[in-house]
Amino acid sequence: MPWFLLFLAGLFECGWAIGLKYTDGFTRPLPTALTVISMVVSIVLLGLAVKHLPIGTAYAVWTGIGTVGTVLLGIWLLGDEASVSRLACITLIVAGIAGLKLTA
Repeated sequence: MPWFLLFLAGLFECGWAIGLKYTDGFTRPLPTALTVISMVVSIVLLGLAVKHLPIGTAYAVWTGIGTVGTVLLGIWLLGDEASVSRLACITLIVAGIAGLKLTA
């Protein structure tokens, strides 16, 4: 269950990171509210996960999921560059996340 909570926390991290782009500097109320809610949910889920997982592992996996998801959503939703080198680096992050999960 802690790994599932950590995974959800990472997904909500993607939500708030992408949400920042849509807040237009926190001037748009609905995107701002959804972004703040995503931030709170992400941190709460991370807090629940670290009750049972090592903090270093949990934090690295949380930020890794957030990073990978945000980059992929940026490519898909915002037209960010999808170069081979960027995707290769994202693959390395995924491998690191998997390695931390396997060794925890």
